[in-house]
Amino acid sequence: MKKILIQIDPDLQASVFDSVVAIDSGVDHLLCHGAVRPDQVQSLVHGGIFTRGPKDLHNTAIFVGGSNVSEGEALLKEVTKSFFGPMRVSVMLDANGCNTTAAAAVLRAGTHLGLSSVNALVLGGTGPVGQRVGLLLAKEGASVRLGSRSKERADSVCTAISEKVESGSLTGVAAGTTDEVTVAIDGCEIVISAGAAGVELLPEEIWSSADSLKVAIDLNAVPPEGIGGISVFAKGEEKHGVICYGAVGVGGTKMKIHKAAIAALFESNVKVLDAEAIYELGQNLG
Repeated sequence: MKKILIQIDPDLQASVFDSVVAIDSGVDHLLCHGAVRPDQVQSLVHGGIFTRGPKDLHNTAIFVGGSNVSEGEALLKEVTKSFFGPMRVSVMLDANGCNTTAAAAVLRAGTHLGLSSVNALVLGGTGPVGQRVGLLLAKEGASVRLGSRSKERADSVCTAISEKVESGSLTGVAAGTTDEVTVAIDGCEIVISAGAAGVELLPEEIWSSADSLKVAIDLNAVPPEGIGGISVFAKGEEKHGVICYGAVGVGGTKMKIHKAAIAALFESNVKVLDAEAIYELGQNLG
């Protein structure tokens, strides 16, 4: 039986990037739907689950993409609400690459340092990718400083994430000015920048003189770099005594995880692949 992936996207046109990855991951037929609203999800899901018997539903899956993560999360919620009993298919959320990118960044950091005993700073920590990076680091036992221009916003996000983790710790920190970032990075072994594209959050003169820093990962692919002085192509390169990764340097791991996650959707009809499940899958890739 053919593997069918139903790609639903809140953007006007479904992501070409996500479609190409799906095809390269072995999907036989790809059904793309753009400009999808939450109230349209149920009919799309039912079209997928009522056309095959329960024993064959593992051959159908749903991918939720798009450029807006909060809109993607709303679609995912409606997808899972549309299931009942055995009438369900596996589903994956990776709007704007939020889950696969966060998983890849944390896995790259973990190849160099034991995450259970580190202090980590996440810049752009209240954004969709930053929140997921903070969650995954905290679940590994790290002490996480979640940086934002608004400490109140950072504190609120830390409280929400803390409800999902039993280990590690999360602390909101102000990181909107040079002085604030200098204080925030002090004593940290890892810094991961997950801010908006084209905004420098950490100048080179600050991180290059941070004595404790061991690993720096910048997830911004649009100039200027989120972490000054780190090439977008950096892949484990040492600079100022720090192991550095740029967005493209992390991209190989991200793509490997993305393709493996798409393939995993067709192993059963009960998977819901969000940040934690995707990270676990990445861990098992070796």
